[in-house]
Amino acid sequence: LWFIGSFADWNMAADRTYLRVARELVRAAHADDAPLVVDPFAGGGSIPLEALRLGCEAFASDLNPVACLILKVMLEEIPRRGPGLADELRRVGGEIKAAAEKELADLYPPDPDGATPIAYLWARTVRCEAPRCGAEIPLLKSFWLAKKQVFRRENGRRIKIRGRQALRCRVVRPAQGPPRADLEVFEPTTDKDVPPGTVTRAKAACPCCHVVLPPERVRAQLAAQRGGADAVFDERGKRIGGARLTAVVILKEDEPGRRYRPPTDADYAAVRAAQARLAGMLDEWERGGKQGLCPVPDEPLPPIGTLGFRVQRYGMFRWGDLFTARSKVALATFNRFVRIIPEVTNRNIVSFAVSKQSDFNSSASRWANHKEGSAATFGRHALPMLWEWGEIVPISDASGAFDVATDWLANIVNVLAAAVGGLGQVQTGDATRSDLPDQAAGVWFTDPPYYDAIPYSDLSDFFFVWLKRALPDHPLLRDPFDPANPLSPKTREAVQDETKTCEGRVKDRAFFEETMGRAFAEGRRVLHEDGIGSVVFAHKTTEGWEALLAGLIHGGWTITGSWPIATERSSRLRARDSAALATSVHLICRPRPADAPVGDWADVLRELPPRVGEWMERLQGEGVRGADLVFACIGPALEIFSRHPSVETPDGREVGLAEYLERVWEVVGRTALENVLGAAEARARNGLA
Repeated sequence: LWFIGSFADWNMAADRTYLRVARELVRAAHADDAPLVVDPFAGGGSIPLEALRLGCEAFASDLNPVACLILKVMLEEIPRRGPGLADELRRVGGEIKAAAEKELADLYPPDPDGATPIAYLWARTVRCEAPRCGAEIPLLKSFWLAKKQVFRRENGRRIKIRGRQALRCRVVRPAQGPPRADLEVFEPTTDKDVPPGTVTRAKAACPCCHVVLPPERVRAQLAAQRGGADAVFDERGKRIGGARLTAVVILKEDEPGRRYRPPTDADYAAVRAAQARLAGMLDEWERGGKQGLCPVPDEPLPPIGTLGFRVQRYGMFRWGDLFTARSKVALATFNRFVRIIPEVTNRNIVSFAVSKQSDFNSSASRWANHKEGSAATFGRHALPMLWEWGEIVPISDASGAFDVATDWLANIVNVLAAAVGGLGQVQTGDATRSDLPDQAAGVWFTDPPYYDAIPYSDLSDFFFVWLKRALPDHPLLRDPFDPANPLSPKTREAVQDETKTCEGRVKDRAFFEETMGRAFAEGRRVLHEDGIGSVVFAHKTTEGWEALLAGLIHGGWTITGSWPIATERSSRLRARDSAALATSVHLICRPRPADAPVGDWADVLRELPPRVGEWMERLQGEGVRGADLVFACIGPALEIFSRHPSVETPDGREVGLAEYLERVWEVVGRTALENVLGAAEARARNGLA
């Protein structure tokens, strides 16, 4: 276990000694014949990638086109091209950056004093509707720009060259017209110097009259602006509404750290120039008869009410509405250069660098003031409304820029080329219908959809719409089941989402359970009789677990163990100040023999408490706590039940999984209480209850 934990460290990914030992261990466990590892919900490919790293064969499939493109590049193209690919990517990426820099230079001009802007900080705005006010309200959740100070060493001394940075409002009341809130950059001495934000839970407080605009009016005003991500100008080029620049982040030569300055007319002139260029691009596309895809994504966002999505309430109904005009021009420009890269693998991988640009340059990408850098759009599996954001300069050398993304990809390619032991096989496919023959796999290992927790295909469309513009003819970037669908496949996706249907049927809990059952039965079919399965799952509700477990049992599996493995970063946005699970439970499964006997209900109940108690004690000894501990006890409990095709009472009544799981949750809860309080006190409390 120590060896496995050490080898899981990314820094050891390509260590020759660890690779040799790991591959020899695999061969020893499988009689010198490394197994075929099959993952039908492969997603980003971590499971098949690890299989290749350990010297196994790997077969990966997924329904999602974005996932399949990643899998194709990572499991087939990078191993085929080898270590020289990283240098080739840096060369191609450098050529594209140089070309884009020439074309986009006027949209991201340097300052007159030679300073280089690396990010523009924006806020959406609404108008105060109080009588005799009408001031523009910049929607700012926080006035902080930078929460850290900058120092340098000089003659052995630590000298502060810049303190923390923030914004403050100065209210101006002209003789004519409404008051206005001018924003100033300043260096606070204490936290109390920084004013509170102007928006909380969609309620906007006017800095001029202090009247609070209710959420429904904030939504209505932003909806009229299609989300309000773009500045609005009059005919003379003066900004009169829409998004507002709050500060510009700059770098000065020979000066460490980032600097912050207020926006200027020149900054807005570059934005207006970008809007004019975008209009020209769209006009040219329309004059050409709208041949091919629109240069910027015009595909629809999912409907209002879709899990994790809030932006539609604010007037954003197309994927392009999430981006400013300047970001659209930049992304379209980079995509145009990607399309003319002659070599297929280079073209595929460089498209991911543009995809990174979309992640860091939407109007839902935060400026992280604690680290003074851009934070990607997806800090968690959702697309919520963001009031202020950071627009990265894509032709700069700052975090989130194209050059940085290309270098990041090249570094990964370098490691993977050295670490992966062979080629994988990738296929777009439905997990319930595999093309593999019977008993082809030695290991069936997958991380299936988490019931109703994540809207996978809806979120992937954020990247899909830009990727298919970079790679318009790529065979993987389409819906193989519906050629008319402009987005990723939704109909066959295995999720619980009652806003969607499959062949006229609502995707409710029964749909998810049955779909999982068919997928697990297919896995049972392609696995050797003596093979092993592992299913990764993490869900905070018993309903999610019950739906998955029912599918496993109906699919012909016996669950023989469960291990909570720390797979989630504690620093991730989703984990901060939340009850998010810290681990993913790995359920270990074996094919249930065809001649397995019918189980006796009394025997099953008799075996349950000591089995749960033994496993809980072991996991507690390894530091597992809370909800992670509770759900990790499912495996031993389910082994008792799932080793039988059915379990019956003495009068012949079949006991359903839901009834058994009620007993399991009861035993797990009672055992956990006894471990915390002591057996005598727990029994007393249970008696009182």
